Amino acid sequence: MRAHLGDQLVVGSPATGGTRRDGEIVGLHHEDGTPPYDVRWSDTLDVTLVFPGPDAHINHLGHGTDVGAPPPADRPDPGDIGRRVAAERERQGLTREETARRARMAPDYLAYLEERPGDPSLATLVRLAAALNTSVTALRGGGADLPPGRGMALLRPQLRDLGPEDCRSLLSTHGVGRIAVATPEGPAVVPVNYEVVDDAIAFRTAPGSVPAAAVGAEVAFEVDHLDEAMGQGWSVLAVGPAQAVTAPDDVRRLTEHAHTTPWAGGEREMWVSIRPARLTGRRITPAGE
Repeated sequence: MRAHLGDQLVVGSPATGGTRRDGEIVGLHHEDGTPPYDVRWSDTLDVTLVFPGPDAHINHLGHGTDVGAPPPADRPDPGDIGRRVAAERERQGLTREETARRARMAPDYLAYLEERPGDPSLATLVRLAAALNTSVTALRGGGADLPPGRGMALLRPQLRDLGPEDCRSLLSTHGVGRIAVATPEGPAVVPVNYEVVDDAIAFRTAPGSVPAAAVGAEVAFEVDHLDEAMGQGWSVLAVGPAQAVTAPDDVRRLTEHAHTTPWAGGEREMWVSIRPARLTGRRITPAGE
């Protein structure tokens, strides 16, 4: 008998041939996957050390799938849940150890979920969602094709203005924002990957594209974040002139220090820089915070 983290241990009933008990393997004691295992039982959520007997077998979940084969329609693509868990954990500044403690699971199992394809049980997703103050639907990517802000508003929300330093902190070093420009066809708002360098906002685009129309004009650039589970969020708006970055040394420095390539792909070697003349922001929180 060999198992991986995240596999299901099923203990059969000798009387009926059915399932007597099942649980998730959250800890291995041997590198080759042989017993014993740390098992979190689905009926009690307790973790115990188990030496499986002849009435037990392993269901290998998330392993042995043909490369390139489409996933079943009723579950997300392999690895998607782990990537969402890792992204939300890092966004909140939580370590794996703290997140695992909150979710009452082994840190090694959380590392497995974040790094390898797997299909965690509903009980595991419920605990992770609670630990990260989000929802099971969000971890499964159920809202990926829906506009943000469909959740319930706070009972007593507080809307407050943000100062320039708070706005700069929220802009951080990079991310995805939206630029508003005037085009011959009318106003347009498009998302771009951006970098913050020396208090200027810079992004890559292609000549002739909609974002390239920003060059030589005063534009608006907006970044925001919504916490659907908590019904709160923030937005930052930068307004200022946009210029093409043409000096070879400046272009090289931006390219070398870029945190990511443009998500849209393609040839986007034209850098545009926005020097904010006005930087404002707002945050929605529960009253009293």
